[in-house]
Amino acid sequence: MKKIAVFGDPRMALEALSRFDKESCVMTYAAQNRHDAELVAAQGFASEVIDFRDDGELHALGVGVDIDYLFCLFVADSDNVFLTLSARALDKNLNIIATVDDPDSAEKLLAAGASKIIDPYEISGRKTYEILTKPEITHILDQSVHRRHNLNIAEIEIPTGSWLESRKTTALKLNERHNLILLGVVDKETGNQLHFAVGDKEHILNAGDVLVVMGPAREIKAFNEALSGSPAD
Repeated sequence: MKKIAVFGDPRMALEALSRFDKESCVMTYAAQNRHDAELVAAQGFASEVIDFRDDGELHALGVGVDIDYLFCLFVADSDNVFLTLSARALDKNLNIIATVDDPDSAEKLLAAGASKIIDPYEISGRKTYEILTKPEITHILDQSVHRRHNLNIAEIEIPTGSWLESRKTTALKLNERHNLILLGVVDKETGNQLHFAVGDKEHILNAGDVLVVMGPAREIKAFNEALSGSPAD
């Protein structure tokens, strides 16, 4: 079970929490005040009031102990930077995902130790562009993906000896065979960069590569368990 702690704006926190798989994740919202904690708790999520500027309280929550992912979703970039610095000092291996309001703050967050940066304005701008220029595709995605609440994103590493070795990504057809969508591949030989399944060049899979897939938790689990068996042709 992955342990996730979410800090910051309660509305953004709820959007994030509602998309995690409750069967595979233990989630906690760390609120700044009782009002925000009660707001999120009313939606069925574990919440508690935490002073994110107190390392003792962060440690008591599990940062540096057993928290796997920490989300910094504060409105103020300075708060996200502060929390990132504190969390990174407590755990050098922690996965820290932070939002950024001012693009100039992105470098500060990365320097503070953030693993990934999310720019909500860039995402919104891209969505607006897609609605205007690709209305049919956007409609299909909204109907088949965004309105399905049982979708999850998972990273699946290809084990040695798997039937996936030496196969091309275009030949996988995960949507037909496993009810999954292949978002991209991380080639461990070339680094940790994600090569998107759409738009990037063809990729030959090897043991150690990581498939980033999206779909129902049950289908992801079944596919992961089948990697060492025979191909589902």
